[in-house]
Amino acid sequence: MSASKRLFIAVFILSSVAFCRAFAEGEEVMTWEDCVREAAKNNPDLVSAQQSVYSAKAQKGITGSALFPQISADASASKSKRETGEFTDAEAESTNTFSGDVSGSQLIFDGFKTSNDVAAAAENIKAAQEGYRFSSSDVRFRLRDAFISLLKAQDSVRIKEEIFQRRRQNYELVTLRYEAGREHRGSLMTEEANLLRAKYEVAQAVRDVEFAQYKLAKELGRTPPAALAAKGDFYVASTGEKPELENIALSHPSLQRLAFQKNAAAYTLKSAKAQFFPTVTANGNAGKSDTDFPPDNDSWSVGATVSVPIFEGGRRVEQVKKAEADLRKLEADEKSRKDTLIRDLDSAWTGLQNAIDNAGVQKKFLAATEERARISEAQYSTGFITFDDWIIIEDNMVSAKKSYLDAQAAALVAEAAWIQAKGETLENVE
Repeated sequence: MSASKRLFIAVFILSSVAFCRAFAEGEEVMTWEDCVREAAKNNPDLVSAQQSVYSAKAQKGITGSALFPQISADASASKSKRETGEFTDAEAESTNTFSGDVSGSQLIFDGFKTSNDVAAAAENIKAAQEGYRFSSSDVRFRLRDAFISLLKAQDSVRIKEEIFQRRRQNYELVTLRYEAGREHRGSLMTEEANLLRAKYEVAQAVRDVEFAQYKLAKELGRTPPAALAAKGDFYVASTGEKPELENIALSHPSLQRLAFQKNAAAYTLKSAKAQFFPTVTANGNAGKSDTDFPPDNDSWSVGATVSVPIFEGGRRVEQVKKAEADLRKLEADEKSRKDTLIRDLDSAWTGLQNAIDNAGVQKKFLAATEERARISEAQYSTGFITFDDWIIIEDNMVSAKKSYLDAQAAALVAEAAWIQAKGETLENVE
């Protein structure tokens, strides 16, 4: 073998080793459970959804405050001057005024508008809580997908390195046969190209790891980039018999959220209709006023106010029409969402079964191609088969390694998609 060829191979080996060391050093190892705990606290989408729940609770408090007495206190002090004669300061008369009072009002009756608004706000809290569950389910899938991507990328580096080492050995074997005059230059050039491609795929796999780390860091709520390593396996549990999909759909957070939003819309409609009733409010005032401080002159008043809508350009009528339309829309959305969920559940369950079966098939193919490659290598080295026959078997083995890894990762993603279709959240992870 010439010195240039040996140098060529040495550069390839050193480059590959450098890539693998860059991948392995200084990384924080994360299990799936570690990722779940961190994402549950720091994922920005979950933080946003949680704040929506807090906002809905605050809105209920704001709405319900109208049912309680409204009390305010005022105090004032003023000085006035009335000028006489030639408007000189000496002839001007000044007066001091001091006053303070407490006033209050209490809603007596408004056609149950406020109580319906409070009930609607309570339903909106439940809708926001289901919205949080829906966000948690979506984050769980994205987190799992990112975790699987990193697992796959890490394993891909290992597999691509194995392929590179095998291509290097094959190149050496073909080189020996070529130098012995038992192989032509075309075969040698083919193996050189295979070796170059194997080296490129190792570099590509390392770059894929970096991107997968970025994805996982984002879902964890960290500021990418982050040197992370996923610790786990490609095991997918059997799902057993096909479950009752409609029952699963009924408990899905997206459908539950629509149900609570529909309930809130029904209360909003009642509130809109209640605006046609009179509003009765009791009010009172007590205070003191005087020209001296502290004031001594007492005053007080009590009374009631009745407000009856007469004409507002049809505003209240249109509000009722809008509330009716909103309610009908949510009823239609609820039905549509239920049908969509059942379809998605069926698709996700079928996809999971197909992915599990495919992984089993690819495992068998890999075992078969590895055995054929072991036999064909010995046959080629002894001249029992030609280069063309041998390289086809080698290429099939390389393809089978990649396909099996793809199938394993696809099965995990399909499992995550099935879990998401069921509406399971990060909190459901044991």
